[in-house]
Amino acid sequence: MAEEAKWYVVHTYSGYENKVKANIEKLIENRKIQDQILEVIVPLHKVYEDKNGTRKEVDKKLFPGYVLLKMFMNDETWYVVRNTRGVTGFVGPGSKPVPLSEAEISAMGIDLSVVELFVEVGDTVTVVDGPFEGSVGMIKEIHDHKRTVIVNLSIFGRDTPVELDYAKIQKLN
Repeated sequence: MAEEAKWYVVHTYSGYENKVKANIEKLIENRKIQDQILEVIVPLHKVYEDKNGTRKEVDKKLFPGYVLLKMFMNDETWYVVRNTRGVTGFVGPGSKPVPLSEAEISAMGIDLSVVELFVEVGDTVTVVDGPFEGSVGMIKEIHDHKRTVIVNLSIFGRDTPVELDYAKIQKLN
């Protein structure tokens, strides 16, 4: 039986979570280790804030100072992540990273389910959620390691590439 990738947590400097996520994703691409570090997420949750008398929905970090990674732990992946700018270390005793258990993952209430995407570059899709909901466009790129696609949408009469999460699109037949 093949070993499964596990979820690990890295500690970052406060406020650097998105930067660390971007840095790790760039290193994954540069080192071509998409098959070893499968996913990098900064868990968010929606909260409502009142600003100037207006109620606004905003995304807040669920765990400030932490980034979650789904990866196969080995010397190379440990080194890449550990030496990423902004990472202060893996969560675990001493220098030994400890993977999250299924119970811990589900207790966090984070949807870590894998979204299967049955689309290819050139397919026409409709946006089913977010600010571009209802828009129709063509897929230009697919980024499996980030679970995103680049879709050309017509915005103000111009074709504009927009990066969207897998869960926000649906293939048109």
